[in-house]
Amino acid sequence: NHIVHNGGLYKRPFNEDFEETPMLVAVLTYVGYGVLTLFGYLRDFMRQWKIEKCQNATEREEQKDFVPLYQDFENFYNRNLYMRIRDSWNRPICSVPGAKVDMMERVSHDYNWTFTYTGRVIKDIINMGSYNYLGFAQKAGTCQEAAAKVLSQYGAGVCSTRQEMGNLDKHEELEKLVARFLGVESAMAYGMGFATNSMNIPALVGKGCLILSDELNHASLVLGARLSGATIRIFKHNNMQSLEKLLKDAIVHGQPRTRRPWKKILILVEGIYSMEGSIVRLPEVIALKKKYKSYLYLDEAHSIGALGPTGRGVVEYFGLSPEDVDVMMGTFTKSFGAAGGYIGGKKELIDYLRTYSHSAVYATSLSPPVVEQIITSMKCIMGEDGTTVGKARVQQLAENTRYFRRRLKEMGFIIYGNEDSPVVPLMLYMPAKIGAFGREMLKRNIGVVVVGFPATPIIESRARFCLSAAHTKEMLDTALKEINEVGDLLQLKYSRHRLVPLLDRPFDETTYEETED
Repeated sequence: NHIVHNGGLYKRPFNEDFEETPMLVAVLTYVGYGVLTLFGYLRDFMRQWKIEKCQNATEREEQKDFVPLYQDFENFYNRNLYMRIRDSWNRPICSVPGAKVDMMERVSHDYNWTFTYTGRVIKDIINMGSYNYLGFAQKAGTCQEAAAKVLSQYGAGVCSTRQEMGNLDKHEELEKLVARFLGVESAMAYGMGFATNSMNIPALVGKGCLILSDELNHASLVLGARLSGATIRIFKHNNMQSLEKLLKDAIVHGQPRTRRPWKKILILVEGIYSMEGSIVRLPEVIALKKKYKSYLYLDEAHSIGALGPTGRGVVEYFGLSPEDVDVMMGTFTKSFGAAGGYIGGKKELIDYLRTYSHSAVYATSLSPPVVEQIITSMKCIMGEDGTTVGKARVQQLAENTRYFRRRLKEMGFIIYGNEDSPVVPLMLYMPAKIGAFGREMLKRNIGVVVVGFPATPIIESRARFCLSAAHTKEMLDTALKEINEVGDLLQLKYSRHRLVPLLDRPFDETTYEETED
């Protein structure tokens, strides 16, 4: 349990918990995967001899002598392990992904290879999986009305890039607003969050540069780093000793063989890590960045809107200056209920990216109604709509997060991450419990996301809850009651450090003011 108090860099308590996997659970998890793997090889043997029908992708007969296309471990895993629990993913919903959703019922008659729809819609499922942190995914209200008005004026698509005929006045307005919201000189918006990372990192670094990347960074950051052609070195998750060692080695030894100094050193981190629920140790990262004269790229996809007293993200959460972060990246897909991403920073940086970023030069501009959704929701968070609704939503999310995390820990589950992170991983470990947990929760009208390999290490399967300001206390209590029941049914209460329940206190007491005190 990593607890950092005001050690000079931190202005508030920083509590993170990553309880160690019990030895028996780890052994049984490996045994479970071993049994599944053995049965997988047996079934592959039966498919090869036409004893069992083969439904997976295979090479044509004339390709048999070629280098195999479908023989890697991931394909074996998909065929024999993932397919058993495939019904836990890609579930089709047919409503706004708000606090509650409607889901189309489907069944499989061939062990999850194909699905058919029954025509029935499961109504009012409590949505614990969408990244709707501030509750702006809604079909009514000021955001929806503003987007509908812009749709009637501008249409749905732009049909051009920003550099040609796709630069609307709405895009200019959005970028000025984002810069003001972040407290930076300039900003640029992109049509896709993933591409904001994967296409901009190659524009910032190249051959002769060094990227220091957290081992748990998102796939978009990993892809961007690989596409850049820069040398990549990985440091342990949120481990400042590991990062500092890599920085020291990079400066002392320089580039391999030539020993020339690196052209640039770029540190890649996320605000909130979407699988761990942890928050970056930003004060320490910035201190190291300044000490070793490197650059910092901060991905705030999950933290913008969700952290800080006014939703300005992890920089505000720690009381730091935006000027200390060289590249501030984030997405509009989560807290703002829209689509796309942004990069903020110095004017020189943004002007450079407008010319050299593949996302800026070749990608179609953001859709006008989506832009208006972002503008309206961002103004609401900033209080520029003349109400306090935005601030209330940020406060509500913080209260929901602390309440939900505390209750799960009291029940005896192993919960990962920071106490202020709205991403709440509940550890399942064993492969059979991944599908079982998702199915049992759906039976009880709770929609959850379960996660396994390759999104997590193979023995660290988990359920991931994403809290929202739109969740009421009644919804959370209903979800907690069902989670507790399913936890007993599937024997998921692995924690050896069960919290003693606190005395009853008002639900809305856990606020930023309280933690500052």
